[in-house]
Amino acid sequence: MNIYLECIPCLVRQTLELITRTDKSISAQKEMMREALAALSELDFSQSPPKMMHTIHRLIAGKVSGFDPYQKEKEEMNRLALQLYPRLKSMVEESSHPWETGLRLAIAGNIIDLAAKNSVELEDVEKSIQESLTLPLPPRAAHHLKTAVEKADSILYLGDNAGEIVFDKLFIKQMPYDKICFAVRGEPILNDATMKDAVDVGMTEMVEVIDNGTDVPGTILEECSPEFVRRFNQADLIISKGQGNYETLSEARNKIIHLFKVKCPIVAVDIGIETGELAVIWN
Repeated sequence: MNIYLECIPCLVRQTLELITRTDKSISAQKEMMREALAALSELDFSQSPPKMMHTIHRLIAGKVSGFDPYQKEKEEMNRLALQLYPRLKSMVEESSHPWETGLRLAIAGNIIDLAAKNSVELEDVEKSIQESLTLPLPPRAAHHLKTAVEKADSILYLGDNAGEIVFDKLFIKQMPYDKICFAVRGEPILNDATMKDAVDVGMTEMVEVIDNGTDVPGTILEECSPEFVRRFNQADLIISKGQGNYETLSEARNKIIHLFKVKCPIVAVDIGIETGELAVIWN
């Protein structure tokens, strides 16, 4: 997905949020903002929003040692999701359609996205859970995905955010574990999940987990490690979570299904559904 004019205010908002999370002086933060705005002024509208955000993040990270501005939020979201997990697990197990319920809850977890909103509270997560259990899915979407999973010998599951990956566990439990390779970001970026998060929530105890070798808030193959690219290209099926992965992979030719909650009005226009709805989209 290319950058729209309407993406610019959101990129500036995220930039401001990142800069004010540094421990630098006000004068240093102002200088970082000047540099970031200069980079934004030269952006290529044919690239994806996460690509531009990656450029800005690296600009800021280059001035701050060990830059991981959302570390506390990621830890808190993991704790929150793990507290909810037993109840949600029972919800899936007691459902008359556990596959679809697992799918819906995986999408519900995508509300934990600090790129779309500066903060996410328990009330937001509970609301997303209730909405995701009742909002319509595309006709036979759950059936088509289940069939694709059954036919695939290898599945690459692209994770998105910390906390959200606990919800992904609910869906992955409905699949053969030996088929699944779960991928996280190679370095901290926003509140995206890294290997530390995968370990903290027990994902590494369920399935194989790899990182993609980069800190892009999405999946840009040119930025990823050779091993990740190999696994990506060899996978029979790719399950892609989140708007960032959609924005960077929407034109890829691989067999990809995108799962996310639509939080951005521009993404909503791009895919042709309303903000707040559940996106289940095949490339």
